[in-house]
Amino acid sequence: MLKNRNNIGIRKFFGHYAKGLNNSGVVLFVTVVVAMVWANSPWKEFYTGLMQTDIGFYIADFRLSEPLLLWINDGLMALFFLQVGLELKREILGGKLSSPKNAVLPIGAAIGGMVIPAFIYYLFNGSGEASQGWGIPMATDIAFSLGVLALVGKRLPTALRVFLVTLAIVDDLGGVLVIALFYTSGISGMDLLHGLLFFGLLIIGNFVGVRSTWFYAIIGIGGVWLAFFFSGVHPTIAGILTAVAIPGRVKIKEGTFLKRLDALHKRFQESKSIKGSLISNQQLEILEDIKTTSSEAETPLQKLERALHPLVNFIILPLFALANAGIHLHGDLLKVLTGPVGLGIGLGLIFGKFIGIAAFSRILVALKLAKLPENVSWNMIYGTAFLGGIGFTMSLFINELAFSDESLIFTAKVSILFASLISGVVGAILLHKNSKKLITIK
Repeated sequence: MLKNRNNIGIRKFFGHYAKGLNNSGVVLFVTVVVAMVWANSPWKEFYTGLMQTDIGFYIADFRLSEPLLLWINDGLMALFFLQVGLELKREILGGKLSSPKNAVLPIGAAIGGMVIPAFIYYLFNGSGEASQGWGIPMATDIAFSLGVLALVGKRLPTALRVFLVTLAIVDDLGGVLVIALFYTSGISGMDLLHGLLFFGLLIIGNFVGVRSTWFYAIIGIGGVWLAFFFSGVHPTIAGILTAVAIPGRVKIKEGTFLKRLDALHKRFQESKSIKGSLISNQQLEILEDIKTTSSEAETPLQKLERALHPLVNFIILPLFALANAGIHLHGDLLKVLTGPVGLGIGLGLIFGKFIGIAAFSRILVALKLAKLPENVSWNMIYGTAFLGGIGFTMSLFINELAFSDESLIFTAKVSILFASLISGVVGAILLHKNSKKLITIK
């Protein structure tokens, strides 16, 4: 009975979670269209100028001034990575990744979906600056991929959505590790030490029982992020480290919470009310106690993740898309897409992702190290594997770190958009067919 209740709870959570990501996928798509139209309109110079506008902070001798594009990519995106870190920690503590048996398949599929695309890219670009782009086709955009899944396969099993969400979260972690290990340069040891000291302070706060999200936000942003910004290590890593330090445990257990709530409920019923629309001071105190008790029954990790969800998915990611997807299309696009970088990214995202996810899944199941999720067929896995080729957000992000040559950045952006579109369409067709089969069987 308890197991069934837990399964229903997991399905409910992923249902709400996926629904939010589905909607953000639509917002992202609209933003991409706006950015593309704007960048290819008579107002393209205004678009370029806006993204290069310097925004700075000056306090005494301290000066921090960067273009708007960098504030979005290095500043706001740190909150995106904070959310990714919180999701990953929650999944490890009590979600799909907490059970090795359930986690093996999506983790293995995610690894395959990162290794094979990187290998394909490197086959076409083994030397020179172009070789730095091997991390670009490794990414999966969770919002876009889940948005497509929802649009074409509303009757597909929830387990398939759970598989894609888990795969994409592990994929994001892989992207973070790639950025941290391979896309950092000119590291300042002293600034890095300062960042680690602030991170240590967050860990101590967790250990002694500090539960205020403001404590973690101020030290995480004002300390860890700022130190990493000056250290040479990409500052978005600060988001992941801050997430690691945020408490993922409740202050009071479920039984204690229910007893306190029951006692407060009785006190409220027995308290004297006053005439009019106001409540008595005694009732007000009881309501405040209820708020405090409820807060102690929540984890700071889940509270912050819930608060970040609309901010990240409906403001930060669309802003990132607006700033990075505005590509002024010019020249011979066919030549761009069929060059070494274009082929590496295109084939990596379209075929590399599919081969990596599908093949690694097949191998794990054949070796009996994992099993297919309930009601999920291999054709559904194949369709989902193509959706994994929708790189977009993380691919564009890594592109900005990998290349300094504007022509390579342009080539990569065009290739990411075209490959993501093809992967999404192919995956949508396969999943739509399977969705129709399910309707016929029912």
